[in-house]
Amino acid sequence: MSAKRPRVGGPAAAATLFFFYALDQVTKLLIIRGLPFESERTVIPGFFTLVHWGNTGAAFSSFSDKNGVFIGLSMLTLVVLAVFAARGAFQHAATRLAVSLLSAGVLGNVTDRIRLHHVVDFLLFNLHVPFADPWPAFNVADSCICIAAGILVIGAWFEERKGGAQEGNG
Repeated sequence: MSAKRPRVGGPAAAATLFFFYALDQVTKLLIIRGLPFESERTVIPGFFTLVHWGNTGAAFSSFSDKNGVFIGLSMLTLVVLAVFAARGAFQHAATRLAVSLLSAGVLGNVTDRIRLHHVVDFLLFNLHVPFADPWPAFNVADSCICIAAGILVIGAWFEERKGGAQEGNG
């Protein structure tokens, strides 16, 4: 009898990864072609602006000019996620969705870092609240990474609650 092979993620996970990676790259290409570097175009005055900015750092432009470090960390992250996926670590649909989004985001930003030597950020919102006046510029890849983190946190919270409820019934 042969051992059952671990589930890697299937076509839905791959389709999610490639759809959001493509969306990220297409939107960045539109910005690169349509808006000069370091310029802005107001869409909704006082709330939303399209920008064409480069970021060589991490979130909120922290650790600027460390592009090589972030390329290495991104590649390591993608390899680790692929190894865990191949070993069947992502059993729940929500986890597979999160890993697909995370991979798409990391792949989108590392593509920019390798190709352009910076990440293209183009969405700028001013929420008129402390620490978000305006919110730092971001892109589709950043959104994928944040949504993935949210899914993983919420999933872990539900798993913890489920585990606690099962222990209470035992």
